[in-house]
Amino acid sequence: MFIFDAHLDLGMNALEWNRDLAQPIEAIRAAEDELTDKVDRGMGTVALPEMRRGRVGLCVATMLARYTRPGEQLPGWPKNLVAGWRSPEIAWSVTQGQLSWYRAMEAAGEMKQIVDLPGLDQHLSRWHADDANAAPPADAPIGYILSLEGADSIRSLDHLEAAYAQGLRAIGPAHYGPGRYAQGTNATGGLTPEGRELLRAMDELGIILDATHLCDDSFWEALDLFQGPVWASHNNCRALVPGVRQFGDEQLRALIERGAVIGAVLDAWMLIPDWVRGQSTPDESGVSLAHAVDHIDHICQLAGNANHCGIGSDLDGGFGREQSPRDLDTIADLAKFTKLLEQRGYSTADVERIMHGNWIALLRRAWS
Repeated sequence: MFIFDAHLDLGMNALEWNRDLAQPIEAIRAAEDELTDKVDRGMGTVALPEMRRGRVGLCVATMLARYTRPGEQLPGWPKNLVAGWRSPEIAWSVTQGQLSWYRAMEAAGEMKQIVDLPGLDQHLSRWHADDANAAPPADAPIGYILSLEGADSIRSLDHLEAAYAQGLRAIGPAHYGPGRYAQGTNATGGLTPEGRELLRAMDELGIILDATHLCDDSFWEALDLFQGPVWASHNNCRALVPGVRQFGDEQLRALIERGAVIGAVLDAWMLIPDWVRGQSTPDESGVSLAHAVDHIDHICQLAGNANHCGIGSDLDGGFGREQSPRDLDTIADLAKFTKLLEQRGYSTADVERIMHGNWIALLRRAWS
């Protein structure tokens, strides 16, 4: 089945992990055999050939570069990731570097940026997305919608307009900790004055609001202020895994009422309770893709239908196989969700919605 993954940090992996994602996953892992600078070396799960093999033909691909003020602490932030750049100007430059990599992948025929409905329809047709029995052409590029995870790098509203002209179509105003525009995971407080201006400008441009990572205070203020389309690209359920990184049922219901889609994220500590990063292992904990289905099913029960769930894997988002479901070796294994959902009693139509249809329907509404 055709798969839409709503959150992949491809540009960050290419530039900060120095991974050639056009290579087979075995080659990427082998190139990292002797590297120890990051805890997930040799354990990556994402490569463009693996996406093709699993029919993950469309994704939301991020730019990510947060700004950290001198002395600022980011509780809960993984030690293997850069905590933040020292100025918004540096952060902007880093995102522009990531964008340059996406452009290079387009020039090589590996990827294709999707910015509007004609481009979306053309890409879906090329991948035969509506036919589960048809294989895409061997040279089909991976489609991507450009998103910004944490808006710290947007130096001004002029930079926002420039980013939109470059194809930016979704923004999560905050990431971890306090931000220039909103407060993120493990922080508290609402939008900043600049954040309220940012959301108004996003509304005018038609940029999708990604509610992921917003702390509770900023979440409610953002939903009250922002009138445009909303999604949560990679978020699980607080009812199943307690913690501020997940959304509570009241937040999930608010997103459902707004017509949002919530993507199940595959980072193990957001799938099961009591996971200890750096100590727990997939095999010992028993974490599996079935736990992600638990989160999907919880949202479906809240909604009374399967119209608000999808996949936002966040695979290789600062972790690899050491912190992924034990039955996932590469991103191609997202295809296993089809059978798991069917075993839970989901109809073929509902499975199609979860695997790709809900994200595509939201894009059609946002871009119409």
